Amino acid sequence: MSTDLDSLTVAQYLADHPHFFEEHASLLGDVKLSSPLTGRAVSLQERQMEVMREKYKLLELRLAELSRNALENATIANRFHSWNQTLLRERDPAGMAAAVADGLKKSFNVPAATLRLFNVAPQYAGEWFAAGTSEDARLFASSLLEPYCGLNNDFEAVRWLDDADTIKSTVILALRTPGTREPAFGLLIMGSPDPERFTALMATDFLVHIAETASVALAPLTA
Repeated sequence: MSTDLDSLTVAQYLADHPHFFEEHASLLGDVKLSSPLTGRAVSLQERQMEVMREKYKLLELRLAELSRNALENATIANRFHSWNQTLLRERDPAGMAAAVADGLKKSFNVPAATLRLFNVAPQYAGEWFAAGTSEDARLFASSLLEPYCGLNNDFEAVRWLDDADTIKSTVILALRTPGTREPAFGLLIMGSPDPERFTALMATDFLVHIAETASVALAPLTA
């Protein structure tokens, strides 16, 4: 009487008997498998080596990806550190807005950056960063609970940038007390003529840090 064995039964038997191929070592060379790499029949030992090489290759690719990500993060962290130093060197409160915007352009190689503050303190009412903004722009700022990163959809805020007509992609950050959802007291804008410079697929962790740091630095300028 014969019993038909399915592949799962065979696989389970081999898993339950790890010494099977030690007891039947000749099978390692006798069993022939079809190699998906070469298309020819190979021994069980050869197939095992192919599988191991494939695993090592995938691990090497994964390690290379992790190394690349670590390098990119380190580069961003160094740029963020450079920008923070720019802010710390600024002693004039009225000069802080320029330190924030120009520092971003220098430290992060951003082609264009600017900002606007709403309801500034009276002594700063004549400064460039207090230029008039529409009610729509203020409502948009307060509705922005996370960074906008992507194509320029003719945002009013982008028109505040130099050479605004050339800007294809942008980052828009609301300025508010960090960790809250209070109404925004300003907007920080970065832009680039390259439509791929700022995309919706970008990680926004560092952008959140930039928004929070800029908010703390600029808060003393508001009423």
